[in-house]
Amino acid sequence: MFSPEITAFWQAPFHGETIRGTDNFTVTINPTLAPDRPVEVLTRHDGTVAAVVTVEVAARLGLPSGAQLDAGTFRERLAHAGLELYDPDCLFYFTDEATAELWDESTPEEVRQLTSDDADLFSRFTATASAADLDEAYVELDHWAVFGALAENRLACVASAYPWREGKLADIGVLTLPQFRGRGLARNVVRSISRRAYSRGYVPQYRCQPSNAGSRAVAAAAGLTYFGLWEVVLQNPEDA
Repeated sequence: MFSPEITAFWQAPFHGETIRGTDNFTVTINPTLAPDRPVEVLTRHDGTVAAVVTVEVAARLGLPSGAQLDAGTFRERLAHAGLELYDPDCLFYFTDEATAELWDESTPEEVRQLTSDDADLFSRFTATASAADLDEAYVELDHWAVFGALAENRLACVASAYPWREGKLADIGVLTLPQFRGRGLARNVVRSISRRAYSRGYVPQYRCQPSNAGSRAVAAAAGLTYFGLWEVVLQNPEDA
């Protein structure tokens, strides 16, 4: 269903001593896990839950232990140890079939790539958007790739992408001004920037919080498929 690049990326952290728990839950102790992300939890689309922790965190949690560990008990141990999981992200990707369909589609005439020459246009766009929307979408003109859709002689929707963590994933953020929502602009911009990511050797990734129904709807409209829910304990939450 999903490309080898996606599955390999999410398998990479889960190498080490694995403790198989109950309820489709496993926790892995990985001595090479990045110290700024000492805990990661991935709830896959099939309902299985995999956690990975550093050796130091494993010691704080009393792992390994003789008793089988379920996901609930693992979370309780994290809380008791003072380790708080950051706000979860829903992860969306194109399946192999959807990727093939993406290439058969041309870019709509109202959508184009944005460059530094569009600074004034982009500034007027951000001046109109709310601070909360800008913070959640995280669209920037100086990102690795930026696409926009114009409507009524103004920039109405913007998506930007940047290489995310290690590997070849391009993380996409998108924002449509409220008065232009419901027209399919976000769908078209996300699909256009995704083609650009693929053309540069990257796999497009779409993330949003579970409570953001509008963003989840954009993912579905763009043809992306839910992959799983990712949670992490961060030393610095701004790195999410």
